[in-house]
Amino acid sequence: MLALDQVLPPSATVTSQGHLSVGGCDLVELAEEHGTPLVVYDAGALRAMARTYREAVARHAPGGEVVYASKAYFGLAMLGIIREEGLSVDVASGGELHAALRAGFDPARIHLHGNNKDAHEVAAALDAGVGTVVVDNLHEIALLEREAAARGIRQRVLLRITPGISPSTHAHIATGQSDSKFGFPLAGRMAHAGVEAVRRSPHLAFEGIHAHLGSQLFDLSVYRPAADVLAGFAVEVGPGDITTVDIGGGLGIAYTADDRPPSVDTFVETLAEAVHDAWRAHGLPLPRLVTEPGRSIAGRAGVTLYRVGAIKPIEGVRTYASVDGGMSDLLRPMLYGAVYEPLVANRADAEPTEVVRLVGKHCESSDVLVGEAHLPPLEVGDLVCVPATGAYGVSMASNYNGQRRPAVVFCENGASRVVTRRETYDDIIARDVL
Repeated sequence: MLALDQVLPPSATVTSQGHLSVGGCDLVELAEEHGTPLVVYDAGALRAMARTYREAVARHAPGGEVVYASKAYFGLAMLGIIREEGLSVDVASGGELHAALRAGFDPARIHLHGNNKDAHEVAAALDAGVGTVVVDNLHEIALLEREAAARGIRQRVLLRITPGISPSTHAHIATGQSDSKFGFPLAGRMAHAGVEAVRRSPHLAFEGIHAHLGSQLFDLSVYRPAADVLAGFAVEVGPGDITTVDIGGGLGIAYTADDRPPSVDTFVETLAEAVHDAWRAHGLPLPRLVTEPGRSIAGRAGVTLYRVGAIKPIEGVRTYASVDGGMSDLLRPMLYGAVYEPLVANRADAEPTEVVRLVGKHCESSDVLVGEAHLPPLEVGDLVCVPATGAYGVSMASNYNGQRRPAVVFCENGASRVVTRRETYDDIIARDVL
């Protein structure tokens, strides 16, 4: 058993050559074939997690809906798996909407999010027949009303509320507190004004409320007070047309061997009990429950492979080990201090006897993938694997320093396929006009 078995994809094993394998595919061979940096997904794990969520909601909240948060990773192959497994999808931009439609999603199963949807995005969503729009502010309600009226349609909407609940997570991924760019706060009766504006509109159909507390949550106790706040709000505004409650997503995953996230079943059961108990306590008919997992479906299934280049020991200070990627393909450590535990894929069973600073190749001192990486003695050419990078890695990738975004490979039952090719240098400058 690997020391990092809970952060690696479930199919991860070590071959007789000491190589790390995922989905039945040797990662060393994949890196030699496709180059590095390389993102590898266990496609079977993606399917299994989507199915686990669907079954948990069917068990604890019959009639509920699982909506995959595509911002975690919206590659067409990923979206195809989500569609095949019967989940809906949420999109937070026109680009994510375009990807979901290209992946074959029934528009009725698409939820449009975002705190500043522009007229082009709203028009594209309405023209496509998107099922649900989650409205975030009064400006957006007016925009949506105008565009819906021009098309002679009535658009289903949920109203996003910030319930004033601060979860235990990094400030950059907390969204349920009153001081947030997202949603209608209850303070100053702004949320009440949002409900009134939607209900006045002849072209908007108010179906319920939405609240997302934050991401990478292990402590699920925050959902009960949040549900109580939402139920109290429903009583205040009149619950007649509040038939749906979208409680967001947020379940964390293990990034290190010490992380112990709740199971999907525990998460869904907690959400369902919190909402149902709150609604019963306020004498309300039970609503349809919607949840929006993203990271917890995609995160553990993906790993990122890097080739070690320069190794620089500084006497009395530390050793720096540089790899051929960095902040352009894995921004989370620089964005909000995310911590990962890497291993050497070509010597996966070797003991981690040294501590090095694993850094990228970009011209930034902050380009640090792992501040203190416990690894075997490294050599130039070693293949470093960073587990649990399936969410917010590829989707945040950039061309900083002219770096090409990585290829993505899906593995399942010993077979691999490229689902996103590596960029070329011509791709990087293709949009430039001379």
